[in-house]
Amino acid sequence: MSDTHSHSVAFVRTETLPQLPPPASEAGVVKWMRENLFSSIPNSVLTLVALYVIYQLVTGAFPWMANGIWNTNSLAECREILDGATGACFSVITERWNQLLFGFSYPSEFYWRPGLAFLLLFVAAAPVMFFDLPRKLLLFTAIYPFLAYWLVWGGTIYTPLFALLGIVIGYLVYARFVKDSFAMGFFGGVIAAFIAWFIGGYIVGAIAPAEPFLEAVQSRDMGGFMLNMTLGVVCVSLSLPLGIVLALGRQSDMPIIKWICVVFIEFIRGVPLITLLFVANVVLAFFLPPGTTFDLILRVIIMITMFSAAYIAEVIRGGLAALPKGQYEAGDSLGLDYAQSMRLIILPQALKISIPGIVNVAVGLFKDTTLVSVISMFDLVGMIRGPILSSTDWNGVYWELFMAASVLFFVVCYGISQYSQWLERRLATDHR
Repeated sequence: MSDTHSHSVAFVRTETLPQLPPPASEAGVVKWMRENLFSSIPNSVLTLVALYVIYQLVTGAFPWMANGIWNTNSLAECREILDGATGACFSVITERWNQLLFGFSYPSEFYWRPGLAFLLLFVAAAPVMFFDLPRKLLLFTAIYPFLAYWLVWGGTIYTPLFALLGIVIGYLVYARFVKDSFAMGFFGGVIAAFIAWFIGGYIVGAIAPAEPFLEAVQSRDMGGFMLNMTLGVVCVSLSLPLGIVLALGRQSDMPIIKWICVVFIEFIRGVPLITLLFVANVVLAFFLPPGTTFDLILRVIIMITMFSAAYIAEVIRGGLAALPKGQYEAGDSLGLDYAQSMRLIILPQALKISIPGIVNVAVGLFKDTTLVSVISMFDLVGMIRGPILSSTDWNGVYWELFMAASVLFFVVCYGISQYSQWLERRLATDHR
């Protein structure tokens, strides 16, 4: 039998062959290009068209950027140096960087104050954004809004201290009554905070020193990208808790609370943001007592916060509706009250589901802060369209300025987007 087999098989290999590398078409860049760029005839055509467009953009923009001028004092000097050659005039950025970032009225000797507040923003946001950091850092997060206000606006330190005191009193009242009723604790805390702020206003006016440690800067002197960052950070921070409250209120069993939230959300969502900004700038003054001065930035913050909170409330309501009924019943079976059930079971899951929608609203809100330029507030876009382009030195420089503005906004919005994707991957516990 063995002799027959040895004669019928010409060759039998007795050792294992060494592993060979895969074919060139099945590995590396060639494989990636074949699968992603040239997987079919339509994809190949679209890839070639896209490459042609990119080639035209790069060959057109690269000489313009490479020959850019950075050290002149006016557009006329730029054109004189270029002498007809293609090139950008980036000198407007180096010469007007302070106005692009801080506006044209913020005192230059105080630039360090908003700069320090911006750096401390990362320290304050870190323990909220990254769960592995020590929880004790949340104490600085709680103090940061009042510290940042004092750094940017200056004036007496008693103003942020009494504002913080009002928050503490409101929380203590909430903690006292929330065990009896969530509504009683919530509204009691809000009323107590407003009473504390009202009384604190008189106390601060009586004890404020004539020459505070940090010189006061008026809101009308704010401008540039600092104004966009201030509006974006403050409004997003305020609209998220307000949106949660509105979403819970819309699902409440109490008819009055429910319909107040429904009317608020539907009315705000049915009005363009630019209309609310005009209301904050012009119409609101007619409803205030004569002689009353209401800070314009505060009015704008209130309107933008209301606008974004209405959208965030609907996003969170979608997350609440996506939860199965068993999650609500789980809280009841454990004997948790309404506040405990929402805080420990319902809201963490609903917020996780709502992350993409919340981030979408936050990114849109940050970009919408440029709309304040239509009510004569000189944010980054307002500075470009107003004082810089209207000056005789830089009249006619458009591409360089708007390209710089787009880079600033892209960095912030892309950073928010990347963090949200990381957060979704981190919280994807149900797929592990």
